This record gives sequence, structure tokens and C-alpha cells, in this order.
Amino acid sequence: MPRLGEAPAGDRSGVVDLTDPLTHLRPDLADYWRRLRATEPVHWHPGQDGAQGFWVLSTHRHALAVYRDTARFTSQRGNILLTLLNGYDSAAGRMLAVTDPPRHGRIRALMAPSLSREAVSRLAQRLRERTRALLAERVGAGAFDFAADIASRVPIWTICDLLGVPESDHDMLLSWIKRALSSEGSGRPESDGLASRQEILLYFLEYVARQRDCPGSDLVGTLVRARIDGTPLTDEQVVANCYSLLLGGDETSRLSMIGAIHTFTERPELWREFRSGTVDLGTAVEEIIRWHVPAMHFGRVALTDVELGGRQIRSGDVVTLWNVSANQDEERFPEPERIRLGRRPNPHLSFGYGPHFCIGAQLARLELAVVLDEVRLAAHGIEPAGRPSPIYSNFLRGFSTLPVDLSRGGSA
Repeated sequence: MPRLGEAPAGDRSGVVDLTDPLTHLRPDLADYWRRLRATEPVHWHPGQDGAQGFWVLSTHRHALAVYRDTARFTSQRGNILLTLLNGYDSAAGRMLAVTDPPRHGRIRALMAPSLSREAVSRLAQRLRERTRALLAERVGAGAFDFAADIASRVPIWTICDLLGVPESDHDMLLSWIKRALSSEGSGRPESDGLASRQEILLYFLEYVARQRDCPGSDLVGTLVRARIDGTPLTDEQVVANCYSLLLGGDETSRLSMIGAIHTFTERPELWREFRSGTVDLGTAVEEIIRWHVPAMHFGRVALTDVELGGRQIRSGDVVTLWNVSANQDEERFPEPERIRLGRRPNPHLSFGYGPHFCIGAQLARLELAVVLDEVRLAAHGIEPAGRPSPIYSNFLRGFSTLPVDLSRGGSA
């Protein structure tokens, strides 16, 4: 067995640097994941440029095991490479995603009613009306950017409604979100993303301060009024969870929508199948989320020595769970390399699993279902109108632009 920080003898996968955003644009990366799943499902990734190394889990069963195991793996030292390799997350213990049980469960219980299936379903009609209005201006009007004109607007509107953010601030928040976790150009410095994250935090600090005097009926107001063990949440705790919901909710829905439409431009037979209505909408949405997993990985830090897949993980080691590979696991998904809109069952890990299962999953599903349903009702054909622009990230996956032409036609 290799020492910590070394690649196994003869392992060609060591040349792949998963910390480099450009790596995730490589056309041969699917082959890399397939090889890891088959030969080394628990793989040691050497450190790059002086940074520490980390474990890479590529199979569904190993990722699932770690997602479930909150006793031996912690989220409070970060949950994505950006924070894990820095050794800490400044929101640890305050933000839901980077808080361990039992406090995690108490914060989740405060937020869950506002994001339950029932609560989210009440947003459906307004969401549908907004989407229909956006499409009415663009279907049959020639080429437009689906990413900017549709997918970038719908999720942020809905999340801001939940948080009570005024509509006049939506575009400003969206511009910050886009730069916070990814880049639309390979040359953009990390400082740009850091500045955007700070802008979001400062915005919500001011917003929460205003709510202290007169809490609203929105989710921010709920958190402002909340108590855990008799103690109110601090402004920083409320802000951290607003930040998490804003970024997580927007990116998941937005990138899945863009990915779905891109797939339909490349695979006309899938568009015809989807538009025909012969496939259940909810089932199709799950397959789209499996295929276009927006968050490529999540991570944990081992709290004790653990043996996993025949490898010895040591206390303090960073362990990354690659959903993008687990969702293609041949042992879990028949024909994983094929998009099957009627796939059932579909135990994808795009929303994680276990106690940290994405609290906004119902909202993301609703947004994707409504937008795709309205597209198939409004448009007869989908044609590419230019090359899409990929985002540059070692965490998020998808496109920042998607030029398309949606033609009118009879109702599906």
C-alpha cells in the first residue's frame, strides 16, 4: 500500500488533477472515472502545488457509506475542495451544510417547514406563470441565450421569494452567485469569487439586521424568530444559512435546466420523447438530475482511522465523494452512460444522501419540472444557435451560456 500522498505503483490516474477546473472539461474524463471505479474505487489523489492530498471515492456504494456515516466523518471542516483543502470552513457550526449532528438536526428542523413538499408546491403556480411569460417573449423570436434569459432568472426569483428578498435586488444577487463558486472564464482570479461571496454575506447581514426589528413571514423571518435550546440564532448564523440556500438552490436548478436543454439540442430523439408526454415528468426530471449532476463532489474529513474499500483512511484525511462518477456506476445503474427518461429506480446522489441530503431538493425538482414542462408546451423544436460556454470550476458542472432557437408549433 502506498504511503500517504503517493499514487499507487503503476497508476496512470495520478496524472489527473481534480483540483484544476480545466480537468473537468476534458473529453476523456469519463474514461478516467470508469477506470477508477473498476480498479481503484478508493483512490489517493496526491497534493498539488504544496496542498495536501485527499481521497477520491468514485463508486456509488462507497460514497453512500460515507454520506451515511456522520459518526466517523465530519462536515464541519468543509464540504467542498475549496474549503477542505484550506483546512476549515468559516461557517462551520453555523451553516446547515457544514454543521454536524445533533445541532445540524436542530437547524434543519427550523428550515424544513419552509422547504417541505407542501410548502414548495404552493410556489408552483407563480413559478409557472413567470416561466410562461419569459418563454412567450422568446419562443419563435429567433436565437437567444437560454442560460441568461430563462435558467438564470427562474431559480433566483423563487429562492428570493422564499427569503423575502425584493425583486429589485435579484439581478445583483445573481451576478454575485455566478462568480462565487465558478468562473465564466479560465483566467478569472480566485479573488473575484471571494469578493462575490463577501458581497452576498454583507447583503444578508444588512437584510437580517432590518428583520430584527420586524421579522417577516418569510424564511429569514422564521430564522430570526427561532430559538435553539432557548438561544436565538445570531445574525451570522442566519446569514450563513441564507447564503447556503441561495447558492445551493440557484446553482442546482439553473445548471440542470441548462444541461437538459443542451441535451435536447444534441439528442433530438430525446426531445421528441420528452415532448410527446409519454414519459412521466417527475421520472424524467430525476434522470436529468442524475445525468447533469451540478455539484460534482462533496467532501468530509475523517474523525478516526477507517478502512474503506481495502484502503486505510487516517484520522484527519480529506475524503471527497464524486457524485459525477457515482451517478455513472455500472453496478448501480443499468446502462449508466445512456439517458433513459423513464429510468426507475433512480438512486442518484446529485442531492447527496443521509442527514445532509439537500434540504432544497423539493424546490429544485419543482423548478426543473415546471421550466421543462413549459418549454415542451410552448416550443415545437429546439435548435442550437451557437456554441455553449462551459463554466470553469472543480465543484460545479455545466454551461454559463446556451444559445438556442425555440420554434413554435402545436401543443404537445
